[in-house]
Amino acid sequence: MTSKDCGSHSHSRRKLIRRIIWSIIIFLFIIFLTILLVWAILQPSKPRFVLQDATVYAFNVSGNPPNLLTSNFQITLSSRNPNDKIGIYYDRLDVYATYRSQQITFRTSIPPTYQGHKEVNIWSPFVYGTSVPVAPFNAVGLDQDQDNGAVMLIIRADGRVRWKVGTFITGKYHLYVKCRAYINFNNKAAGVIVGNNAVKYTFPDGGGCSVSV
Repeated sequence: MTSKDCGSHSHSRRKLIRRIIWSIIIFLFIIFLTILLVWAILQPSKPRFVLQDATVYAFNVSGNPPNLLTSNFQITLSSRNPNDKIGIYYDRLDVYATYRSQQITFRTSIPPTYQGHKEVNIWSPFVYGTSVPVAPFNAVGLDQDQDNGAVMLIIRADGRVRWKVGTFITGKYHLYVKCRAYINFNNKAAGVIVGNNAVKYTFPDGGGCSVSV
């Protein structure tokens, strides 16, 4: 074989490799464009959360000065998928309580689940913390709130979700949920006694939950 034949063969091989590469690029671009168009047409909506109630088993401040908080709640949190063509995978969802931006309970994990079209899921996790140190600037406010007989807590849920469109499943997105829980200890009529020193408080406005993805 002459050097001219070798050069021609090498050139043809490079052309074939370039064609294969360009074919793969075009194929991937078409798939990406199709997914983007489907996504734009379906216009997925984020899930809607409602904080239905919170049963308070313990909420005690101790220490000298009083800066250690022990709390124990059972909350009822519901989520609704508003989409009629898109499912939602909750791969991870941790629920906890905060007071004035400080976390006061441990994180409670909700088991992974799938939420179908227009479905509603209801969870009733316990969130609690034992002798959690409260920041000095929050201890003063907490002491005042307890004297007034009412405390505003924020119930948060952080997690990872994926969207399912037909057989296609997206990557993971971070989910942030924030709900208000106004606990009126001073007004017994604001709650329902459900056991020894346990009171259930319901939230007519659903906790005014905000959701971001």
